Amino acid sequence: MRRTQPLPCPCGAPDYAACCGRYHGGALPASALELMRSRYSAYVLRNEAYLQASWHPDTRPASAVLEDGDHVKWLGLEILSEDQDGDQATVEFVARYKLGGRARRLHEISRFVRVDGRWLYVDGGFPSERES
Repeated sequence: MRRTQPLPCPCGAPDYAACCGRYHGGALPASALELMRSRYSAYVLRNEAYLQASWHPDTRPASAVLEDGDHVKWLGLEILSEDQDGDQATVEFVARYKLGGRARRLHEISRFVRVDGRWLYVDGGFPSERES
């Protein structure tokens, strides 16, 4: 019998089902970093419901967050740092993508809070480039 290879996770892990797939299926991420990686994967897979559900209600947009996503091709995720202090955390990352045939990068420091044991995305800021 031929064994099939697991589907790679968009966040970079070798197995989607064992990584972000479990969160997209209903499991709760145990850390802000896991939530951030699963949100990146949700953008890649165009999982609007997961993005909305994992966004803090005070900052969640009322309209769809993926409306322009048809033209974006996500290329990879690099985690630069993570910091947690109790029920608050930040994750700094770079997400590479192509838009209109042009390579781009999104460098963000995302803020997360844990509410009733569940991590939620609050918002993100864009740091100035440290190096050229």
